[in-house]
Amino acid sequence: MIHKLVSTPINLVIKIAEKIKEEADKELYDLPTIQQKLIQLQMMFELGEIPEEAFEAKEQELLIRYEAAKRKEMEEWKKLTE
Repeated sequence: MIHKLVSTPINLVIKIAEKIKEEADKELYDLPTIQQKLIQLQMMFELGEIPEEAFEAKEQELLIRYEAAKRKEMEEWKKLTE
């Protein structure tokens, strides 16, 4: 009984942490999300909502994330096909 009282909150914390990691990975490694952010960034720049320096810095950050996400995707495909 005591084990159950102690393990239940721990299991809940673990599930919450897993969900947070899942959402963070989606934000960092989800190719469609990154592509959408690149499109939005381009639109903001073209509409004059952000200066060129800010656009270039953010674009570079997103392109680095895109490359990392693509590498991760390729590694996952490689694992699946082995």
